[in-house]
Amino acid sequence: MKGSLAMTIIGMLHHRLDPTTVLKSYAYAAVAKAEGAQFFYFTPKSVDFAKRSIRAKVYEDGQWHEKTMPFPDVIYNAGSPEKLSVSKEIIDRLKEEIPFTTHSIGNKWNVMKRLKEAKEFEQYLIPSEIVKDVDVFHKFINYYKKVVFKPIDGRKGKGIYFITKAGTKHFDVRKDSTNTTYSKPQLDALLKEQLAAGTFIMQPYIQSITKSGQVYDFRLHVQKNGEGKWVVTTVYPRIAPNGSIIPNINNGGFTNYLDPFLEQEFKEEAYNIRRMLEHFSLALAHHLDEIQMEKFGEVIDEIGIDVGLDQQQKIWMYEVNWRPGCPPAFYLELDVVIHSIRYAMYLAKNHKNMQKEIVQQQNQQPAEKKSIPIIAITGSAGKTTTKAFVGSILSKKWNVFESKDYWNTTEHTKKHKEEINDSHQAVVLEYGMAYPGIITNHCSIIQPNISIVTNIGLAHVGNFDGDVRGVAKAKSELIHGMDQQGLLIVNQDDDNSRYLETQQFKGKIITVGIKKEADYRAYDLQYKDIGMSFKMKLHGQEIEMYIPILGEHHVYNALNAVAVADLLGFSALDIQAGLNFKKPPRRLTIYNCRDDITVIDDTVHSHPQGVRAAIDVLTNIAKNRKVAIIGQMRELGVLREEEYKKVGEYVYDVGIDEFITYGFRTDEMSNAAIAKGMDPSRVHHFINKDQLHALLVKLIKPHDTILVKGASKTNMFETVKFLDQTFREE
Repeated sequence: MKGSLAMTIIGMLHHRLDPTTVLKSYAYAAVAKAEGAQFFYFTPKSVDFAKRSIRAKVYEDGQWHEKTMPFPDVIYNAGSPEKLSVSKEIIDRLKEEIPFTTHSIGNKWNVMKRLKEAKEFEQYLIPSEIVKDVDVFHKFINYYKKVVFKPIDGRKGKGIYFITKAGTKHFDVRKDSTNTTYSKPQLDALLKEQLAAGTFIMQPYIQSITKSGQVYDFRLHVQKNGEGKWVVTTVYPRIAPNGSIIPNINNGGFTNYLDPFLEQEFKEEAYNIRRMLEHFSLALAHHLDEIQMEKFGEVIDEIGIDVGLDQQQKIWMYEVNWRPGCPPAFYLELDVVIHSIRYAMYLAKNHKNMQKEIVQQQNQQPAEKKSIPIIAITGSAGKTTTKAFVGSILSKKWNVFESKDYWNTTEHTKKHKEEINDSHQAVVLEYGMAYPGIITNHCSIIQPNISIVTNIGLAHVGNFDGDVRGVAKAKSELIHGMDQQGLLIVNQDDDNSRYLETQQFKGKIITVGIKKEADYRAYDLQYKDIGMSFKMKLHGQEIEMYIPILGEHHVYNALNAVAVADLLGFSALDIQAGLNFKKPPRRLTIYNCRDDITVIDDTVHSHPQGVRAAIDVLTNIAKNRKVAIIGQMRELGVLREEEYKKVGEYVYDVGIDEFITYGFRTDEMSNAAIAKGMDPSRVHHFINKDQLHALLVKLIKPHDTILVKGASKTNMFETVKFLDQTFREE
């Protein structure tokens, strides 16, 4: 026994009156005695500030006795924060005088949010969202197919639902070990009932599965020791019982020794995986400790981290638990308690120095600010959609300043300069151009360090004497005006992009493509219900992507965004989630009307490339007759006649059933289709919208698919509205 003068007094604070109902109290009393410390158990109500004493329970001669004790040197904080919160004033007064161990790091959602904001461990986080309503849930499950739906403050694997989309109208719902199939209305009722009772989060379901088909995860338990240093108390696998998908031990899961488990599952990789798990747990503990110091002026000393490994052996963090339960095997309770008691003794002696360290940590100047990504997008087509994709992915992790849809003039860029502030971690802008010198002006207002040129087409070619090389030269102003050490992304498949002036550019040039080899290349493109799927390779792995917008040309826009996000360090999961974006209005928007009539609205911009792309969408999704209503294309200048003729011929070549042109001189398109061989009775031309609409009432039949395409100045959206109202589902 150490001399009584040097003896540390440890008080264990708990919300329960009776220590015999707190299993670990005996272990703490026994270890404290063995370590030469004096130990007592107390509740907040037993504190007397006037006499600086506590009516406490002390373990002696095999039982707990009530005794009046002086204030302790350190308090081991053991109760539930919720239960103790009724005594907040007492606890706050104690904290002013006495150091506390084990500060709460908040609920699981807050911890994940904190890690997300601090960036360093963000790549290990499974994308999580709070379920605000049933619609948000369905958007999420439509994308991920298999999701976990669980209470934000769940404990011990309780209240967790695993929901899998089974076909279009049914869902497999698994809770504990019960499987039920629900229709959408039944599932919605279940979700609403749960959401009424509390806050829920949802995540994609990432599973680790043993060779024998059982679900497992790893618990990493780390603590501070008697020198105040982080150590790994234990790492152990938790294996779900056969047929269950929750490895939590309270649900019948079981544990195993780490080394034999790793050898059985990973063979010669076993040692590396063990080291990786241990390194990860200590690195995360240090990181959370630093965040706690900066945010709350506290240190933490014990956490339990639940992680899974995917097929590529990448670590995914399921949750971080503050003050985790002891592992229920291997006699590790004592290891945990020994670390806790020794750390409490260390804290009692060193807390003044530790307070100084915390203040230093809080006052540390952040490292010099790294320049944030400023991404500018130009091109003849696809600017707004590319911007929306980039903004959507980057917003998964960062606070992003994104210009509004179609805000792309230099006046807009001046406004944006005033609105961007220190809270923004990335800026995404669209630089429009109708004449030479405009993009140079954009760059002088806000200079980008990442630039995307989507393509060089015939938009505004009339302002460049009908020469596409003039358009390329004007778009090249972005390359000359951006940071010369920055990053430039160009379209490998676009022949006119070869006219871009890249010779003097010192930065990195990245290519995207579908048809030709490129740094980021999509393949196996498929039209889905309301979008496209495609595959690509990222870091040697094949990834399937989905975008909720139709058309091969939009896959190029998505590739631009994938390239930017990948080069900025975003994970494949972040990218996949971000591509499921809110698309700009009136861009190939689908209206499902009665009698299986489908209307495709593409009434924002119109140029030859975009018209052909929209016709391709029509031919790809139509199940029956294909009706194309095409309006004017503006600013084609001397190329108008030639380009209108090409569109008319294209309409005939791809087999459009009814072709309607609207607007001054657009009959050059309809005449070209007839000249190529199209039946004149199936070609119609109007310059009066009411007459056009009167024809549509007679012409449209059940199962038709109708494309409406035109520049916004021609107000073709009125025709979309007319069709939607005329054939609206009753």
